[in-house]
Amino acid sequence: TCGETWLGAAASFVGMWTVMMVAMMLPSLVPMLMRYREAIGAASRRHREWLTALVGVGYFAVWTALGVAVFALGSAVASAEMRIPALARIVPVAIGSVALAAGALQFTAWKARQLACCKTMSPHCHERIGGSGAALRHGLHLGLRCSNCCIGLTALLLVAGVMNLGAMALVTVAITAERLSPVGERIARGIGAVLLLAGVLLIARAAGFSAFASFE
Repeated sequence: TCGETWLGAAASFVGMWTVMMVAMMLPSLVPMLMRYREAIGAASRRHREWLTALVGVGYFAVWTALGVAVFALGSAVASAEMRIPALARIVPVAIGSVALAAGALQFTAWKARQLACCKTMSPHCHERIGGSGAALRHGLHLGLRCSNCCIGLTALLLVAGVMNLGAMALVTVAITAERLSPVGERIARGIGAVLLLAGVLLIARAAGFSAFASFE
C-alpha cells in the first residue's frame, strides 16, 4: 500500500499467513503430535510437553518460510499486472488452470503416498527422538512432508484469495478430511473430481466472457 515499505508489507503478510496456517493445519497436525508424544512416553511429562511443542515450532517454521516465498512471488505477479494490463485479463483462466492441476494431482500415486506418510509415524522418527534438536528436526520434517502433500490445495487457496475466509474454511475441511479419515484416499479423489469440474467451469466461463467482450 501507499507509504508502506516492502519489508513492512512482507512482515504483515507473513504474520497473517502464519496465523492462518496455524488455524488451518492444527486439526490435522494434532494427531501427529499425539503420536510423537506417545513415542517419547519414557520421558518426564514436562520434557514430553517441551519436545512436542518444539515439533510444532519446527512444523510451522516450514509454513512460515513458505509464506515468505509466497509473498515474494505474489509481489512480483502484482507488479507485473500493473505494468502489463493484459495479464489481469488472463487471471480467470489461470485460476481455472490451477484448479485443474490441483484436481489432477489428487488422483496421482504420489498424492496417495504423501497421505499414507501423514497417517503413520516416519520409519526414521525414532532417530529424531531424544533431545530438543531432534524434536525440532522432526517438526521440520513433518512440515516439509505436509507442505508437499498440500501443495495443490495450497496453490488453489492462493489463487482463490489467501485471506478469503470461505476458501480458507473449505481448504481446511478438505485437508483435514483426507488426512484423518480412514478412507482418506477416496476423499482425496472426490476432492480432485470437484476441483476438475470447477476448473473446467471457470475456464469455460472465462472463455465465454472473452468471446462476449470481443463481440461487443
